[in-house]
Amino acid sequence: MATFVVAHGAWSAGWAWKKMHPLMIARGHRLVTPTYTGLGERGHLARPDIDLETHVADILRVLNFEDLTDVNLIGHSYGGMVATGVADRARERIARLIYIDAFAPDDGDSVFDLLPASARAQRKPSADGFIPPVDMPPDTAAEDRAWCGPLRLPQPAKTFEQKLKFHGGPLILPRHYIYCTRHAPDDRFRRFYERAMREGWGVTEIDSSHNPHITCPDALASLLDRIAG
Repeated sequence: MATFVVAHGAWSAGWAWKKMHPLMIARGHRLVTPTYTGLGERGHLARPDIDLETHVADILRVLNFEDLTDVNLIGHSYGGMVATGVADRARERIARLIYIDAFAPDDGDSVFDLLPASARAQRKPSADGFIPPVDMPPDTAAEDRAWCGPLRLPQPAKTFEQKLKFHGGPLILPRHYIYCTRHAPDDRFRRFYERAMREGWGVTEIDSSHNPHITCPDALASLLDRIAG
């Protein structure tokens, strides 16, 4: 059995991974899907001063309080920022870092640093310090839009603005990048997939748009099962 912990994407929460739980259990694995402060069922805690470090601390506390070790740490989308920070701070607990269509930052990067200008313009914070949810991919099923739409909450802008700072030097641990191939022309994740190939990480493509845990969960579960070995 492998243990997987998810650092979820922006505007989302642990609820978005509910299709994955029975599929991972059926494959003999444990899937832990915490929710960041200010989102999902923790939306009542939302404040404009919540930043990237807050979300890194959220996942670190789960690892510590649950005493999780040998963890396959998943970062999806924005969660790649969070997962990278967690892997830096809890190196002794992480077996592998798995990016799913995610930002793969270096020391000193922020989300806004890594987004193209067109995407930054689409994510302009409102006056209250939050970034409204962006549209889900066009191939998202109507029933999934109806499920997810009301649950996606504004993202504190500081989570995109704050730069990630490594505490322990360069990351040296197994990494795998899962690249979703159904992207619009302004694909902002291809560059991280290409970096993964250049640097010799494990790499896999999945025939999916940006949210395979929602649109093709069985295929994603099988892929994660193979990666965990």
